[in-house]
Amino acid sequence: MIRRAESKDIERILELLIQVNMVHHNARPDLFNGPATKYSKEQLEQMIQDDTKPIFVKVDENEYVEGYAFCIFKQELNDNILTDIKTLYVDDLCVDEKIRGKHVGSSLYQYVLDYAKEHGCYNVTLNVWTGNDSAIAFYKKCGMKPQKYGMETIL
Repeated sequence: MIRRAESKDIERILELLIQVNMVHHNARPDLFNGPATKYSKEQLEQMIQDDTKPIFVKVDENEYVEGYAFCIFKQELNDNILTDIKTLYVDDLCVDEKIRGKHVGSSLYQYVLDYAKEHGCYNVTLNVWTGNDSAIAFYKKCGMKPQKYGMETIL
């Protein structure tokens, strides 16, 4: 079952946030501290109540959180160069490393797509860090295509 996250899910979400952080830390220790969480318990409490930043969780029959998708509605209105399209941005998507490969991620992603359609979005976007090859492959398998590239020169 996939549903909006609730306060009772926060401790488990924090555990999964550490898993995501460690993937990033292992790929880019020059940029990411580890182990750490992107959001605090207090921030998650606020986000769960915010309809502009829905968080979805995939739970098993015992309400155990197996994965999550953090989303943010984005829209640039009256911008000089950008159109007024409404986007659902996937800020973070995680499946517990112990159960990857069991279609939890694809079911979460499909849920996000359906939710975006229901809310009049033009597209769903996200960022993937270079070095996270399994995530890149997963999103390509879901039908996503690159929209833009972020580049760097390390000095």
